[in-house]
Amino acid sequence: MQNSSPAEAENVTESFNQFYNNFIDQLPGIGLGLLIIILGVLIGIWLGRFFQRRISARTSDPLMSRFLGKAIRFVIIIIAIMLALKAAGLGGVATGILTAAGASAVVLGFAFKDIGENFIAGIILAFNRPFDVNDTVEIGDNFGKVKTLEFRYTKLKTFDGKDVYIPNSDVLTEPVTNFTEDGFFRWSFIIGIAYEDNIDGAKKTVMEALRKDPLVIEDEDHENFVIEDELATSTVNLKVFFWVDTKDFRMQALITKGNVVRAVKEALEDNGYYMPADIQEIKLYGGEKEFPVRLAPNPEAPSKTS
Repeated sequence: MQNSSPAEAENVTESFNQFYNNFIDQLPGIGLGLLIIILGVLIGIWLGRFFQRRISARTSDPLMSRFLGKAIRFVIIIIAIMLALKAAGLGGVATGILTAAGASAVVLGFAFKDIGENFIAGIILAFNRPFDVNDTVEIGDNFGKVKTLEFRYTKLKTFDGKDVYIPNSDVLTEPVTNFTEDGFFRWSFIIGIAYEDNIDGAKKTVMEALRKDPLVIEDEDHENFVIEDELATSTVNLKVFFWVDTKDFRMQALITKGNVVRAVKEALEDNGYYMPADIQEIKLYGGEKEFPVRLAPNPEAPSKTS
């Protein structure tokens, strides 16, 4: 036991010297590898921005250009890391990483199924999607303006100030309603007139009020009209349909609708049309023949003196 201690110390010293010598021999390769990684990161960032500007200039599509710019940057950085490992004499490590990545792809595919779906959906949406930046869309129950398209999610800004991050797989599978794509949207509302009023005259008055509003659109493809909608209890209900511009949807469209409703109401009143409230009819069933009614005293009426 006493003779083994110097031998063990000598083995440790020899192993340390060997490791040190190997490390010194590999220093140039390690330095070259670090240089390749640094250059790869810088080149990746520069090329990502360069292609983002070029794609944006050619397609006028900031969502796709931003998405592809990031993808190019990440690919170049990964290639630089693989080259750096080989330059540093760690080619076996690089091969092991690629082999492990391939072997674990199935396991990770099940473990991160949602992430993979969102990533692939993001790639599909980068090339083919039903909206652009600042389009007003409705995706499922979410309504707002499109702000960004990332690898995993699409960001919406709702009109009440919320930031909603929707997984790209949901964007790809859920129905998407685009209110901005062609720039037109048709509003409708109901207004009631009295039974004794002339229906054709009321419809003509409503159409004249629509034509006076400069923000109401009417052309061959977008026709405004009024129809008889319902014979209600107290009124004949007319339904008014009219088109508005949705480039500034939704505030401007709502303001236009409010202006039209007010203008139609005032035009009907000015032309002598009566818009009665609902009339409630009370019927007595059974043995009661009289309905007791008590009149409350009027406090403003003068008091009688005897």
